[in-house]
Amino acid sequence: MRPGRGLRIAGWAVLVPLGVVMVVAGLVLRSAYPAHRIESDAMHPTYGPGDTLYAERIEPSEVRRGDVVLVRVPEWGITERLTVERVIGVGGDRVTADDRRLYVNGKPLGEPYVAGGDPIGGAPGFDVKVPEGRVFLLGDNRGNSLDSRYHQDLGTGGTAPVTAVRERATDRPGPALAALGGFFVGAVVLLIGFGLGLAGSLTGRSARRRAVPPPPPYAVS
Repeated sequence: MRPGRGLRIAGWAVLVPLGVVMVVAGLVLRSAYPAHRIESDAMHPTYGPGDTLYAERIEPSEVRRGDVVLVRVPEWGITERLTVERVIGVGGDRVTADDRRLYVNGKPLGEPYVAGGDPIGGAPGFDVKVPEGRVFLLGDNRGNSLDSRYHQDLGTGGTAPVTAVRERATDRPGPALAALGGFFVGAVVLLIGFGLGLAGSLTGRSARRRAVPPPPPYAVS
């Protein structure tokens, strides 16, 4: 085998394709299981500023009551970023509140996750029948969350279309971390492959130059 050929084979035929596969797989997994940094305290104490929220992409048909979801609701004037909310009611539910408690379909809703144990947060009472294909959303920090309660003037009881739900929070960070690790390891493998290929190419050229014999001296008569 010519000098440098082994390096080129290792770089281009093995490591470069492997690196490409790992980078692409990492990007695909990252898209399916994204991670977000929380910037507000609207979901405190479940999530606070600076926390990392791991999520999974879901279809509208998978949304359930109690889910913590990431939504983009243009109707609420939020078009450029995702916000984090909790699903309180789905299509067909009746969500009501007095000055002390929240009710879904006439039954008091147990909410151990709300900030300060206050499910109302000083907001006025309401009575909303959630239309089909829509969801009623509240933040866990009811005293500091601009949620469905404050958009009831839009004619849909403050609800959002279920299609506004893009992701659901998950307590399984594994897929997101695996995606990040796969991407960076793949990038490193890719760079090593390119490096070995380049080194092999330069080594082979250098060896070929040394192997060429010098021209014979001109004869002088």
